[in-house]
Amino acid sequence: MTDYGHDLLFGTFVTPLAARAGEVVELARLAERCGLDLVTYQDHPYQPRFLDAWTLLAWVAARTERVRLAPNVLNLPLRQPTVIARSAASLDLLSGGRVELSLGAGAFWDAIAANGGRRLTPGQAVSALEEAITVIREVWASDRPGGVRVRGDWYSVDGAKRGPAPLHDIGIWLGAYKPRMLGLTGRAADGWVASLGFLPGGPAELGALNARIDEGAAGAGRDPRAVRRLLNLGGRFAPTAEGLLHGPPGRWAEDLASLTLEHGMSGYILAADDAATIQRFAEEVAPAVRELVAAARG
Repeated sequence: MTDYGHDLLFGTFVTPLAARAGEVVELARLAERCGLDLVTYQDHPYQPRFLDAWTLLAWVAARTERVRLAPNVLNLPLRQPTVIARSAASLDLLSGGRVELSLGAGAFWDAIAANGGRRLTPGQAVSALEEAITVIREVWASDRPGGVRVRGDWYSVDGAKRGPAPLHDIGIWLGAYKPRMLGLTGRAADGWVASLGFLPGGPAELGALNARIDEGAAGAGRDPRAVRRLLNLGGRFAPTAEGLLHGPPGRWAEDLASLTLEHGMSGYILAADDAATIQRFAEEVAPAVRELVAAARG
């Protein structure tokens, strides 16, 4: 049994299609009414079919009161770290402390380069992300004297003014799969976001990936429990069980409780653009998972 000590979070991962802008916002409001903890949106600034992530997050924040908000994940190569820091802190202040920050190192390099971003190798992208995390945390540290000074190979900040500080300690979560990114997650991040569909071996891979994060944390003198583990997932409700996350809500609850107890996952973000699916996940699956985990842990 693995327990990293975090309360369970349940959320949604809605496709931010510009053609369905009103529906996208209403699904966020539904998620809040149904009791979900988190609403997230993918960020592909080179994709004209999608709404801009920060604009959408700000609009949804104004139309909701309780639910937490995050990109899933934010495209770093097309956004400056100082601007990311101030955007996140500003929205956190405006929303009453409801913002978390998920970051990605970049993946679709042809599209990134076509839109003015630098084309990086995977190793360079990881190094750039680590520098960006340092910049973001320094900007948020408004109580420190002097300006922000970071001399990196990819991001250099020379005396930028600090602030604003966010209302709460915004978590920096990283989308990561490869060893260097997992090590960085353990060293410098507050959370790990993986997508179950991107794991060729399925849930069986989670143990090894978690171990890489734990090693990174230990090497940096951090407690591995400082890193929350979140999972993007998809599934299908059906009358009978036919596999992982394919069946009735009770079977879903058993599947997710197993991932929590065996691998310490503590956040489940359902990719769904359908109101009935989101409501069923919130009202029938999430409470059952919490009950099963609580019972198993005594």
